[in-house]
Amino acid sequence: MKLIEDQTFDIERAFYGEKDLCLKNCSFDGPADGESALKECSNIEIENTFCNLRYPFWHDHHLKIHRSELTALCRAALWYSDHLEIIKTKLHGIKALRECSDVTMADCDIISAEFGWSVRNLNMRCCTAESEYFMLRSENLYLSDVRFRGKYSFQYTRDITIENCVLDTKDAFWHASNVTVKNSTIRGEYLAWYSDSLTLVHCKIIGTQPFCYCKNLRLIDCEMVDADLCFERSEVNATITTPVVSIKNPLSGTIYAPSVGEIIMDDKNAKGKVSCSGKTKNKPCA
Repeated sequence: MKLIEDQTFDIERAFYGEKDLCLKNCSFDGPADGESALKECSNIEIENTFCNLRYPFWHDHHLKIHRSELTALCRAALWYSDHLEIIKTKLHGIKALRECSDVTMADCDIISAEFGWSVRNLNMRCCTAESEYFMLRSENLYLSDVRFRGKYSFQYTRDITIENCVLDTKDAFWHASNVTVKNSTIRGEYLAWYSDSLTLVHCKIIGTQPFCYCKNLRLIDCEMVDADLCFERSEVNATITTPVVSIKNPLSGTIYAPSVGEIIMDDKNAKGKVSCSGKTKNKPCA
C-alpha cells in the first residue's frame, strides 16, 4: 500500500481511480477548490485527515476513514460506495452518507442534514447524530448506544434493530417496517404512524399522539410519558408499565396499563380492548 503523509491537496480529482493508498495527516483544502478527490477508488485508508472540499468519496470500494474530520463544506462526502469503516470521525457536511452499503461506524460525531438515505447494511455504535430525515428509505440497520436529535427520522426504513439509544425526534418511523427497539428512550410527537411490525421492548416513549394507524404493533413493558390520543386505528398488543394520558380508538388487540386518563371509543370499527389494574376515567377497562 502506498503511503502519503503530511500533504495538502486542492486540485480536482486529486486521486481519481487510485488503489491501495494510505493517506495520513493530510488535508483536502485550498484555493483550487477541487472536487471529488478520491472518486472511483478502492482499498483506501484515510487517517487523521482534514476534508474541506466537496464530494471526496464517491463510487469507492473498501474505504477506511479513521480519526478524521469532514467539515460543513465537505458536502455529500460518501455516495455510491461500499464496504466502509468510519471510526472516530466528524461528519459535518450535508448529505454525508447516501446510497452506500456495508457500512460500519463507531465513535463518530455526525451533524448532517439528510444523512444516510438509501443505505443498506449499516452498523452504527457509540455515535452522536443531528440530522433531518435521518436514514430515509434505508434497510438492514443496527444502532447501539446512539444519541440522535432531529426531525423525521427512519421514515420508510425496514429491517432495523435499535438498542440502548436515545432518540429525540419527531415523526420517527413513519411507514417503517420490521423494526425492533430495545432499552431505549424515544422523545417526540406522532411516533411511528403507518408503521408495520414495530416492536418496542423496555422502552420509554415521550410525546403526543404516538402509534396511530400502525399494523402489527407490539409494546413489551414500556413506559409512556405525556402520551395522549395513543393507538388511533392501530392493530396493537401492548403492556405499558405507567399510566397513560389517553387512548383513542385502537382498531384491534389488547392494551394493558395501570390506568388511563381517558379512553375514547367513538369509531364503530375500533374493537381494541384496554385492560387496567387501576382507575380509569370515562369508560371502564375491559
